[in-house]
Amino acid sequence: MAFTPSKDQKRREREQRKLEKRLAREEAKAEKLLAKRADEAYEAEEEDEKDISEMTEAEIQAKLEADFEAELAAEAAEKAKAEAEGGEDS
Repeated sequence: MAFTPSKDQKRREREQRKLEKRLAREEAKAEKLLAKRADEAYEAEEEDEKDISEMTEAEIQAKLEADFEAELAAEAAEKAKAEAEGGEDS
């Protein structure tokens, strides 16, 4: 007598195929999103380089200082947030 899969086994296989398809779609969507973000970052970087090439030396220095100040402010805010979260746990 030949082996025939049970209805339960067929259902599990069908559900597994559906799950694999869904995971593949989600992975493709995630890869597409990553590619889109990479393209946007590349375009933004090119735009910044273009802007910098048109700036004078003083403007470039001012932009670097402003970027540095913004980075310091972000780090300070992050540190303050971490301290606030740490204080709540005590």
